[in-house]
Amino acid sequence: MRRSSVFDTKVQPEPKSLMASIQSRLEAHFEFQQHQTTWRTEALAGLTTFVTMAYIIFVNPAILHETGMPLSAVTISTCLCAGFGSILMGALANYPLALAPGMGLNAYFTYSVVLGMHVPWQTALGAVFLSGIIFLLLTFGGIRQRLVGAIPHQLHAAVAGGIGLFIALIGLNRSGIIAGDPITLVRLGNLHDRTVQLAIFGIALIAILQALRVKGSMLLGVLGTLVAGILFHQVPLAPKPLNLGSLASTALHLDIPGAVRIGAFEIIFVFLFVDLFDNIGTLVAVTERAGLIAPDHTIPRLEKIFFADATATIFGSLAGTSTVTSYIESSAGVAAGGRTGVTAIVTGLLFLVSIFVAPRVGVIPPFAYSPALILVGCLMLQPTATIDWDEPRIAIPAFLTLITIPLTYSIATGLSFGLIAYAALEVLTGRASRAHWMLYVLAILFLLRFAFLHPAT
Repeated sequence: MRRSSVFDTKVQPEPKSLMASIQSRLEAHFEFQQHQTTWRTEALAGLTTFVTMAYIIFVNPAILHETGMPLSAVTISTCLCAGFGSILMGALANYPLALAPGMGLNAYFTYSVVLGMHVPWQTALGAVFLSGIIFLLLTFGGIRQRLVGAIPHQLHAAVAGGIGLFIALIGLNRSGIIAGDPITLVRLGNLHDRTVQLAIFGIALIAILQALRVKGSMLLGVLGTLVAGILFHQVPLAPKPLNLGSLASTALHLDIPGAVRIGAFEIIFVFLFVDLFDNIGTLVAVTERAGLIAPDHTIPRLEKIFFADATATIFGSLAGTSTVTSYIESSAGVAAGGRTGVTAIVTGLLFLVSIFVAPRVGVIPPFAYSPALILVGCLMLQPTATIDWDEPRIAIPAFLTLITIPLTYSIATGLSFGLIAYAALEVLTGRASRAHWMLYVLAILFLLRFAFLHPAT
């Protein structure tokens, strides 16, 4: 007879069982079974979301660079904050919702606050930090949710549309398609200029790609226009060496005392409310498409979503970028099957990998990124379809919001006009009791803003 040996006993390798246990726990945490999803599906969805919003890696630094912030540092901080925010959202709130520095808010930061109000970018970052702290306090107190309920949702849509017109106007001006005029305010730019022609090419390229439902149309449009510019000798080829240490030129350079000294209430207010509207609009759109809204029409784990958003904004101000917010492009990942936070985590990891690639590109010229601004503005007008244009009490405040944001170059002014007009019409038509009391408090604050606003601002 053959004697038994310890070597005859088949033992499962410990690492394999450990990995299986970890995988099982992760799938339980992200509720794979409830959402009927797989790792492969979530990974592909995360890649899809990344491709559709990767244009922000080039557009955000190009905009913030106009404030005097070092390009390489802002590029790294953009990737870093998008990675951090998306991973935090996925891990904590378990939603396929990606975050990055917000379009519109970066334009407000640059063109209204820094260039328009002559506020140093360090002080503007301090205001972003303070707005993030207020986000957290309002979230913990449940006030953030009440503020959403106080302002009519149709004015949310008007603000989104107004910001769309605002950044489209910036894109048209930066590209040279329209120019300033002392008599008519604006006029058609020089269409014979090569850079203007390249910008028009970029608009057409992105529009065609979007019409064909090509994923990543914005990114492909920016890169395609950049390549065309290189071929026509409109882009000086000067690749930058990778220098991760350049982040030190913006990280922790925020001036919080400076923001307090200038009384940056209006700036903080805009960062707060625009981010609030962005998140709610994006959240509703993405969760509805993914089927993640509860049967009672509430959004589960809303506090965790707001916490992740506020924390990402604070982190962004410390790293050196404007307000971080959720991106509607997340719906592309949902359409690809993403249902859990793994989708957002994969997107975030890809943004972190981009840190080692994007800073090498260098400056993106305005004719290359302006088409993205113009057509993102177009997409932001979509919510205005929900406005009841047949009801004057809604239509007039919404119109004033839409038109004054781009024409005054100020999101705060447009929001002020809209809320004051809405509150006044509610009172003067005998419907005051139907509106939330907080709406009237906001309207009074906005009236005081106009009363004490210096004419030069």
